[in-house]
Amino acid sequence: MKNKSVILSLFFFNFLVFSQNTNDTDINSILENLVNKKHKNYFSLDSIVSIHHKLNSIPEDEFYKLYENSLKKKYKIGQIYAYNNIGKIFRQKSDYEKAVEYHIKALKLVNTIKNNDIKAYTLNLLGSCYRRLDDVKNALNCHQDALTLIKRAKNESLVNMRNKSISVNNIGNIYLLLKQYDLALEQFENSITISKELNNKLGLAINYQNMGFSQENLGFYDDAIENYNKSLKINKELNSERGQIICYNSLTSTYLKKLEFEKALELIQKIYPLAVEKNNKFYLARTLTNLGIANLKNNNLKEAEKYLKESIELATPNKFSRSHTRSLFALSELYENKKDEKKAYSFYKEAVELEKKTLKEKTFSYVNNLISKQNVLAKINERDNMEKQFQIQDLRTEQDRNILIITLVTIALSSIALYSVYRQKLLNNDRKILLLEQQALQTQMNPHFIFNALNSIKLYVINNDQKQAVYYLNKFSKLIRNILEVSKVKEVSLKEELSTMDLYMTIENIRFSNEIDYTLDINPDLNTDTIKVPPLVLQPFLENAIWHGLSSKEGDKKITLTANKVSEDMVSVNIIDNGIGREAAGEIKRSKSLKRKSVGIDLTIERLKTFAEDYEEEFTLTYHDLTDDFGEPVGTKVSIQFPVV
Repeated sequence: MKNKSVILSLFFFNFLVFSQNTNDTDINSILENLVNKKHKNYFSLDSIVSIHHKLNSIPEDEFYKLYENSLKKKYKIGQIYAYNNIGKIFRQKSDYEKAVEYHIKALKLVNTIKNNDIKAYTLNLLGSCYRRLDDVKNALNCHQDALTLIKRAKNESLVNMRNKSISVNNIGNIYLLLKQYDLALEQFENSITISKELNNKLGLAINYQNMGFSQENLGFYDDAIENYNKSLKINKELNSERGQIICYNSLTSTYLKKLEFEKALELIQKIYPLAVEKNNKFYLARTLTNLGIANLKNNNLKEAEKYLKESIELATPNKFSRSHTRSLFALSELYENKKDEKKAYSFYKEAVELEKKTLKEKTFSYVNNLISKQNVLAKINERDNMEKQFQIQDLRTEQDRNILIITLVTIALSSIALYSVYRQKLLNNDRKILLLEQQALQTQMNPHFIFNALNSIKLYVINNDQKQAVYYLNKFSKLIRNILEVSKVKEVSLKEELSTMDLYMTIENIRFSNEIDYTLDINPDLNTDTIKVPPLVLQPFLENAIWHGLSSKEGDKKITLTANKVSEDMVSVNIIDNGIGREAAGEIKRSKSLKRKSVGIDLTIERLKTFAEDYEEEFTLTYHDLTDDFGEPVGTKVSIQFPVV
């Protein structure tokens, strides 16, 4: 009884204190207090405000007042905070163009205070709005710029990790727009890992939802439902009504694809009243579409027609292309069921035209963005190369200094033990130098190849051959990923090297209208998983075969790559082309006014020499000029023999 009395006393005491402080906690006073104290930590402002008020319930006018007060007091962080929150409010209203306007204003102010954490956060907000407008190019620019700022940070703070999680998630969403679902899944898995480290429940809810969407579109319906339910559970714990609307819509869509129409209708009817109450135009349009399709599949044609037309009325002025397209297709099916062929055809035609227009714009923007990024990538590679050269120089300077110190110590003490330590350190430095030189070499990927490859892929987009464009974009992205991965290692398996060369030849072949017949002839008894070679060692020889042997040749063009074991300790890899031969290629090169010295082969030979030092056998490189019965050149054969364990 005594304990109950104490608890009741505390309750009434807290109630009285709260009643007395009500006037001090109104939103206007809180925001004025922020300005007066001029808090320097932008990311603490949400915490301060949300103690007494839900952020999404604060009226828009209060943030306009916050901006004006911050402007008078020259408090820039307050101005940025106000602009970003106004942008968020417009985003909640689905007025994405207005949201973009305010986030850009915030970004301009951020640039004047040079705070990379706030800039990355603002770029992510801006990118999310561009994505809602299907402006893939600007969305991707924003999130990639945010990631660049995050990577430059010296310390990985909580803010940094949150920004990274948001950037990665949004890039995944861009892949969803482009229907690159496998690439999107990779991004969401990375984002989930970060969200778990941060114990960020909202981040987990968003990423589980997005993973479900990717799996749904890949046809893994049960996996999708599992992830949607994980997201729904977290959203209910967080009392996120918008999150619940999204999850119920996603579950409905998946059950429709599973042909479980009654379950789909049950789910969407459950969330429809909340979607109407919240009146978020984007999610309401999606809910109306799903409600219309679910009724259609359950043969409730009158209700289906009503909801689908309401969705189109909402989607058309707001440019919600996905909801608009799905509703048009559904209406076409509805009128077909009603035997009204004329209306069915009309809606179907309109749906196809809208879908084509949307997909073409997205894909074209994506390719253009990749091409425009190459100048930036080339500069980054150049900068990384210079940094590695500086590191090499520092190591060599340190090595020279260590030589002098240890030599003096050795002479003074005549100590073999100290000399051995010195020798070991010397060898370690040599290895570091060689590794850095290798990395410096591998960052110098020919920018002309990247630029020309993307321009070739762009032609498929211009010609509206989307299937081929997506096919080659996937090949190109895998090639770039392989090159970045192997740039950090000294050796790879022969199997990995051959796989990378296959991707390289596929991309190069585009420029020859796929005229080059590239074949692999690998001895089946050869275990390519266990044989190690320097990464990208075959690429310069294939490039030479293409551009010096085949580019000037008329008729059929062939390159054959063979691999077999010539002894217990040696493997031979041969690159054979049916080109014009080395002599004719040399004449063409000498006739050109601009003479460029190719260092690719020379550097590769040096790398092979370094690689072979760890083995008893040495590598060999041999050129064979191939001729016919009349002594006429019919191609070139390059033979490289690698030592093996």
